[in-house]
Amino acid sequence: MQKDLEQRAKAFSLAVIKFTAALPRTREVDVLSRQLLRSATSIGANYREANRGVSRADFANKIGTVQKEASETLYWIELLIESGIAAAGPAKQLHRESFELQSIFTAIGKKLKQ
Repeated sequence: MQKDLEQRAKAFSLAVIKFTAALPRTREVDVLSRQLLRSATSIGANYREANRGVSRADFANKIGTVQKEASETLYWIELLIESGIAAAGPAKQLHRESFELQSIFTAIGKKLKQ
């Protein structure tokens, strides 16, 4: 399961990279797409690092970071959609995947606290 989720997070990062590369180049888009790229690619990177953590506490801490990055990613995608900058179709697909990833990592985080 860990490797599958790592691959899914990586695929999401690649999709965001392609999505942002296709956006028009304006000052506003550059700011939003940079923020989106940072948070979206951080999801997979931090999850990979969590899987290589030295303890359960280390893993839980990094999962918390992953949850925060997933939430932030949702925010930037929502801004791109609601501002009309991004085409609804591709952005909504990214939004759905980001929401699902956030839900998965939130469930992992809650289970760790039990």
